Amino acid sequence: MMKKILGCMRRAIQDFELIETGDKIGVGLSGGKDSMVLLKALKQYQSFSPVDFQLEAFTVDLGFDGFDTDTIRSYCNSLDVPLNLSKTRISEIVFNVRKEKNPCSLCAKMRKGAIHNALKERGFNKLAFAHHSDDALDTLFLSMLYEGRISTLKPLTYLSRKDIYLIRPFLYLSEQDIIGAIQKYDIPVVKNPCYVDKLTKREHVHNLLTEIYKEVPGSRERLLTSLKNEDGLNLWF
Repeated sequence: MMKKILGCMRRAIQDFELIETGDKIGVGLSGGKDSMVLLKALKQYQSFSPVDFQLEAFTVDLGFDGFDTDTIRSYCNSLDVPLNLSKTRISEIVFNVRKEKNPCSLCAKMRKGAIHNALKERGFNKLAFAHHSDDALDTLFLSMLYEGRISTLKPLTYLSRKDIYLIRPFLYLSEQDIIGAIQKYDIPVVKNPCYVDKLTKREHVHNLLTEIYKEVPGSRERLLTSLKNEDGLNLWF
């Protein structure tokens, strides 16, 4: 299982030139299954990578009760990866001060701001997120259904205001690949303490797509192919 994950990750790194010699890469570590597997995979990749790079984990504590940072720290220690933990009041601001009806957007913006600041303080130039191919498809349909535009997650994004590159080495992997790794290697997963976890528009779209994949055999693979089919883009303008 890890051989497949490393193979797909290495191909993405090479195809999109995600890692270069001298990079200082921070992994956005939420404690969820995707980021926990990414940290393990990047640590293993570091041992045989053709280029030298630094690796550390960055976690943002949003301030929810019950967020298990001890498990995250123990996991990082087991991999010999330094952990940078930023404690914030984001949950209080979003839910109690602002009382947002749609809290996810503001929370995500503040969380990204906190992790970007932490990276800059440590002099890191790249941030690795664990988004996989199912996240990319979910984002594509979220964008079309709720924003009226065609957009999805990119393997490499440059944030000019922060002078940070976002990299997504897992875009060639599926959610099932990651679940398989969690089960096979007994990787710990920290429960998301957010009040609206699993109650978001993203979760709804994910469930809709899961039904489509069942109803239309091969549809998931063809949708992924469409993301790379630039010549097949046929719009009104």
